[in-house]
Amino acid sequence: MRSYSLFTILLLCVAILVVDIVSFYWLQDITQLIISSTLRTTIHVLFWCFTIGLITAIIVLKVTLDNINPRRKQLLISSLYGLTVSSFIPKIVFVIIISILFFGNFIIAEKESQLIVPLIGLLSGFLPFFIIVYAIFKSVFHFKVHGHKLFFDTLPPALEGLRLVHISDLHIGGFNYRYKILEKAVKIINDLHVDFIFFTGDIVNNYAWELIGWDRIFKQLRAKNGKYAVLGNHDYGDYSEWNSGEEKAENFQKIKDFFKNVGFKLLMNTAEIIAFNNENIAIIGVENWGRPPFKQYGDLDQAIRNVKHIPFKLLLSHDPSHWGDEVIKTTDIALTLSGHTHGMQFGLNYKDLSWSPIKYKFKHWAGLYKHNQQYLYVNRGLGWIGFPGRLGMRPEITLIEFRVK
Repeated sequence: MRSYSLFTILLLCVAILVVDIVSFYWLQDITQLIISSTLRTTIHVLFWCFTIGLITAIIVLKVTLDNINPRRKQLLISSLYGLTVSSFIPKIVFVIIISILFFGNFIIAEKESQLIVPLIGLLSGFLPFFIIVYAIFKSVFHFKVHGHKLFFDTLPPALEGLRLVHISDLHIGGFNYRYKILEKAVKIINDLHVDFIFFTGDIVNNYAWELIGWDRIFKQLRAKNGKYAVLGNHDYGDYSEWNSGEEKAENFQKIKDFFKNVGFKLLMNTAEIIAFNNENIAIIGVENWGRPPFKQYGDLDQAIRNVKHIPFKLLLSHDPSHWGDEVIKTTDIALTLSGHTHGMQFGLNYKDLSWSPIKYKFKHWAGLYKHNQQYLYVNRGLGWIGFPGRLGMRPEITLIEFRVK
């Protein structure tokens, strides 16, 4: 997880305080409708206890972060992140809506506005709160299958009907050892009866110990012709403090060993030639390659070197930026599978309409893209990082079927 400076954290706390001061100003217009002075005072005290408690918790966590056990650290950060968002966003909406209504109350009679404005403002605050709560406790584990049929001019007839599942960005530490939740996704995948399963990186947040106990779940995944994986930026341990280079290397090796133990072939700048219906297909996998500040461990030239003669090629590359920067410029790779963006875990998906703020950072951020005869698919991820929820961007299992055009 990204580490923020103390100055940034203090700015966040100031923003929370300012929003809460304005919120409390408007809240008093609502609580004055309550007859009981005791209840009014109780609401006011609880409001400020929550605000002071939240700000104190954020500052204390930042100051003591380096001394907290990493296992507890991840849980504390994600919990506080969710609490902050579920509090901060609704209050901002509340302040904006009630301010608009108040300063525009010339539309409403004065007597009516004394009741209507506070009630509408209160509703405007509660609505986003409940939406965020739904995103955290329900939507984040509401797995969705996105099915696509891809048509290729260059597809050998023997590969017609090949079916694969693409998953990505599990960030398994976020599941906090709730094995039954991921078992639901495994059952969905197995019920699709596919030929291949491909995983495109970020199996952990940072640490190999996040994988403890999960081997039993991953071993249940079934594919007729094989399971393949590549690493994502979080799998290298680059976002954590290590006592030594050896400790970091040991953590990295354990993550690589996990893939082997659960039956996934980990491709690290390498490729495999797979026979399917007596026709060869090249499965290429590169290590993480991203635009700065993300590191570029990937070496596509090395990975593709021994499979250039194979007519139909499929690439696993965690960061979709790689497709536009290297893949479509210099190769004939038919399909690239990526992840990384999570669709920002927030957005809109309705039929052919998709939108998320992440589109302003990544040109290719979710779903299917095509350039001439080359496809890219960006998976929205199965897990989460940072905000412990998903809003309009459900965790994804991608089903792709090959067709001859």
